[in-house]
Amino acid sequence: MNKKLYLDHAATTPCATEVTSAMIPYFEEVYANPSVSYSLGQRARRAVEGAREEIAESIGAEPDEIIFTSGGTEANNTALKGITNAYKDKGNHIIISSIEHHSILEPSKFLEKNGFTVSYIPVNGDGIIDPDDIKNAITEKTILISTMHANNEIGTIQPIKEIGGIAKERDIIFHTDAVQSFGHISVNVNVLNLDLLSASAHKVYGPKGVGILYIRKGTKINPLLHGGDQEKMRRASTENVPGIVGFGKAVELANQHLPNEIKRITKLRDRIIKEIQSKIEEVKLNGHPVQRLPNNINLSIKNIEGESMILNLDMSGIYASTGSACASQTIEPSHVLKAIGLSNELALSSFRLTLGRSTKEEDINYIIDVLQGTITQLRSLSHNYKKE
Repeated sequence: MNKKLYLDHAATTPCATEVTSAMIPYFEEVYANPSVSYSLGQRARRAVEGAREEIAESIGAEPDEIIFTSGGTEANNTALKGITNAYKDKGNHIIISSIEHHSILEPSKFLEKNGFTVSYIPVNGDGIIDPDDIKNAITEKTILISTMHANNEIGTIQPIKEIGGIAKERDIIFHTDAVQSFGHISVNVNVLNLDLLSASAHKVYGPKGVGILYIRKGTKINPLLHGGDQEKMRRASTENVPGIVGFGKAVELANQHLPNEIKRITKLRDRIIKEIQSKIEEVKLNGHPVQRLPNNINLSIKNIEGESMILNLDMSGIYASTGSACASQTIEPSHVLKAIGLSNELALSSFRLTLGRSTKEEDINYIIDVLQGTITQLRSLSHNYKKE
């Protein structure tokens, strides 16, 4: 019987047992609305504020700088639409990178249709933004810069501190989508010169349906949702108390294990990359070889169709993906892989493995054997490869 190995942690992570256990009482016992004044509601309120404190401390923020959202997409939409609406009298220009997640790209397109100008900054072959390109794109009308901390597809980590320094020097609001980096590498809003930061619980072994937007004190932002006065009138809607509690617990667990987990996962990642490249010809690693998330492996295999690779890996008990889960229903080449200079053919031959807490040293030989066997089998069926 084949092993079952989940290697798609960038898409989502399993909810940790400790997280689920922490959440259950807020479904069954402390179920009151946290906005009510009686004691059951105030118990729920204390749980929400405890999670807010845990998350704020983890990124060097103050608790009242954290608002809870339904996830990373809402946080990103709130950042872009909320800032541009609040500062539209100052200017109508925003700057993003060409490899952002769709939850940044789509709001940017929406803003373009509504009178804003968007500059899309290119990346180099490793997926790195040049801070000078950001600096050169700034105009007198620039009100927001948004660049992701680490890319969800190729794992490349951006020079956020340097970009943030440029934004700070020019008095421009700076936001980062940290959905992939939060809980996996060190993230501190003060070190990185951030005004806003988005994160999501289900990427760090927490529940789906809850995220945060960090908003530095003094930053004006208009709410995306209007209604009640929750989250200090910055995000209407009754708080998802079990989800928020779970997020807080997930962050607590991540912080306890972060340094050791980074070392462990990086070692496993590098071993897989090295062995596959030594055993299989014409394998390209996408993204920066070192400046990348500890768990991310994105490979292009010449004369292999990425989706076929994923289906064959599935039959061997390995769950992987071709890239962003939010774009998995399309057969178009990834905009990220195109941005780093890959041809359509090579982009469509790519797949991504993202390791996690469940990935063990003893799994690596199986992973490498399956990858090698699957690639060899698929290439034997490839007309192009046989011709070469």
